[in-house]
Amino acid sequence: MVTDANGIPLKTKTTAANRHDSTQLIPLIDEIPPVAGKPGRPRKRPGEVHADRAYDSDPHRQELRERHIEPNLARRNEDHGSGLGIFRWVSERALGWLHGFRRLRTRYERRADIHEGFVTLAECLTCYRILATAES
Repeated sequence: MVTDANGIPLKTKTTAANRHDSTQLIPLIDEIPPVAGKPGRPRKRPGEVHADRAYDSDPHRQELRERHIEPNLARRNEDHGSGLGIFRWVSERALGWLHGFRRLRTRYERRADIHEGFVTLAECLTCYRILATAES
């Protein structure tokens, strides 16, 4: 899952349980829709990516740099305290919100399109809750 700075999901991807997350980093980044905001042409990609040690590899860093994205990936075999936790908690919080929907905690659907429909519905409800809280 890719989130913005407020934890609002921008893109999710459903894969098989036996696929490692790191194999999906670049396809997920490429599928991020344009994000409107400031006047002018909308950004198609984030300016930087924060990720944990599972994504630490030189090919990932190179692929991100080719897309003009600053890779902030935690390095393996180094002490904690890199400071990435300051930013990564936003994504972890968004995953926690999605796991708050009982239907998503354990996948019961056999068909991926039904599961993705429930994920999309949960994302919409999450965005609505964030916006409703911001207004009050």
